[in-house]
Amino acid sequence: MNGALETNRALIGEPGSRAKLATPALVLDLDAFERNVALMAAHCRTGGLALRPHAKTHKSVAIAKAQIAAGALGICCAKLGEAEAMAAGGIESILITSPVVTAQGIARLAALNAKIPDLMVVVDNALNVRALAAAATAEAGRPQKVLIDLDVGLHRTGIRPGEDALELAELIDAADTLELKGLQAYAGHLMHIHDFAERREKSLAAMTTLGEMRDALKQKGMCCDIVSGGGTGTYNIDPEANVLTELQGGSYIFMDKQYNDVALGNGATFPFETSLSVQMTVVSANTKNLATTDAGFKSFSTDADPPMLLSGAPEGAGYFFFGDEQGGVLLPDGARLEIGSTLTAMTPHCDPTVNLYDAYHVVRGDTLVDIWPIEARGRSA
Repeated sequence: MNGALETNRALIGEPGSRAKLATPALVLDLDAFERNVALMAAHCRTGGLALRPHAKTHKSVAIAKAQIAAGALGICCAKLGEAEAMAAGGIESILITSPVVTAQGIARLAALNAKIPDLMVVVDNALNVRALAAAATAEAGRPQKVLIDLDVGLHRTGIRPGEDALELAELIDAADTLELKGLQAYAGHLMHIHDFAERREKSLAAMTTLGEMRDALKQKGMCCDIVSGGGTGTYNIDPEANVLTELQGGSYIFMDKQYNDVALGNGATFPFETSLSVQMTVVSANTKNLATTDAGFKSFSTDADPPMLLSGAPEGAGYFFFGDEQGGVLLPDGARLEIGSTLTAMTPHCDPTVNLYDAYHVVRGDTLVDIWPIEARGRSA
């Protein structure tokens, strides 16, 4: 039995139970989360966009179902293993946003395509297209739906716009076992540009490239019903271009320090709230102006600045990594934290922090109301 799911289960529904959690614990503020989900759904409806949020952020069936209940048409998954976990939980419309290229992976993809009604995968290479077409033939199931992954400047995956992409589209279009549905483009290199004007200019330029490729496919008589992309960092920019049919934002449900440091136009901040935090406990406090918590390198992503303390510590206190299992809190002169005190910190980068935990501890106010498993945790293949 999963310890993370059971250790705190007896606390569900008990007033004040949030402060009693065994820590470190990944905590989800349900009120803020629900407001974030509703806000993005309303934004997309107003902008005439479908919403296909990215499950790589949360890796949770419960969260995917909440997003779909609020109006999302389905989800994105970064990896095949994530898609398998989501499908096992009852999610039936999934776009895999990275190419699946190994023989084993392609066989699993074909099997998954036979199980759920709406599975799409991106491609950016002719060899991959031929392999997918052959596997779909062998599986003798429904055609495999594919999107062409277009490189609009990130260079991580994707094919160059223009003739290369057109040739790939023609190859897909000629395969009886494949169904070309459209294009994907993700400008991940633009999401955290701090200056709004610069981020807007570069994102709209990427949307222009994507729109030109869409038009080129249609001029050739090929399908481009779906144009998928965008993200939390450009959620309020990309709709201006009238190119995307669906938005792929993910981090908006949680927010983190990286996104909270990004500015919107006219000095505004993102309207999405910080709903995700890590709760920790002070385990030692014998040194002046210093306390030690039970949340260290193993409790947070380490690809960004150290976590930002949200509650439990005096003003002016700051967290620093103090080892694999411990975190340190530097305190202002005269301040002290007693052992057993609980603190919360904003995640530096939500996606990789989530992948360190087995469950969300879901709270309303000071009460633990549920524990949600993170089914796709570690699904890296």
